[in-house]
Amino acid sequence: MAKVALVTGAGTGIGRAAALALAEAGYAVALVGRREEPLRETAAQAGSARTLVLPADVSDAAAVDQVFERTVAEFGRLDVLFNNAGRGAPPVPVDELSVEDWLAVVNVNLTGAFLCARAAFGIMRRQDPQGGRIINNGSISAHVPRPFSAPYTATKHAITGLTRSLSLDGRAFDIACGQIDIGNAATEMTDRMAAGILQATGETMVEPRMDVAEVARAVVHMASLPLSANIQFMTIMATKMPYIGRG
Repeated sequence: MAKVALVTGAGTGIGRAAALALAEAGYAVALVGRREEPLRETAAQAGSARTLVLPADVSDAAAVDQVFERTVAEFGRLDVLFNNAGRGAPPVPVDELSVEDWLAVVNVNLTGAFLCARAAFGIMRRQDPQGGRIINNGSISAHVPRPFSAPYTATKHAITGLTRSLSLDGRAFDIACGQIDIGNAATEMTDRMAAGILQATGETMVEPRMDVAEVARAVVHMASLPLSANIQFMTIMATKMPYIGRG
C-alpha cells in the first residue's frame, strides 16, 4: 500500500515541486492550497500518480479539519505532512506595517501551520500502524532576517519552536517532526532576487538561486526515513547566496 502525503501550498513553487517529487517516489498525495486551478495543474503534472485536489485556506480551522478528513477518507491514512503554505507582507518599516498585514502573515504562516500539524498529529496518533512524519517549511528567515521582514521572520522563528514542541510531544506516538530551512530556491517568490534585492547594508544586490528540484529531493529524503530516524533541522540553500558571513 502506497504511503500518503499531504502538501500545503501545493499549487506553486516549493509546494508543487515537493508534491510532484513525492508522487514520483510513490506516495499518494493530497494537494492543498487556496486556489483550485493551480492545484489541478499540479495534479495533471503528476500524471498517473494518485492525487487529491483539496482547495482550502489553511488559516480556517474548519476547512483544515475537512481537508484532513477527506484525505483519510480517500487514502485510508496519513504518513507525511509537508507544512509548506506561507506568505509575506509588504517590505516596509515596521511602524508603517498595518495590523491587518501582520495578522494575515501570522494567520497563514503560524496559525495555519499549527492547524495542519494539529490535524495531522491527531490522525497519526490514532491510526494503525501508529505514527507519521511532519515536515515544517522554516526558512533562512528562521535564523536571520532580511530588511523589512518582521512578520515573516517572526513567524519563521516561531515555526522552529513549533517543530521542537511537536518533535518532543510526538515521541510517545512515533510521530517525527523536522524542519527544512530553504534559501533562494528558484520559484516565483524569489524572482525579484534576479533583479536585485535589498541587503542589510542598504545596498541592492542580485542573489544566486538554486533549482527548486533540489529542495524537493531533500523533502523526499526527509519523508522517506524510517520513523526511528529524523532529520531534525536541515538547511538547503544556494551555495553562493550571501547568508554565511552576515553580521
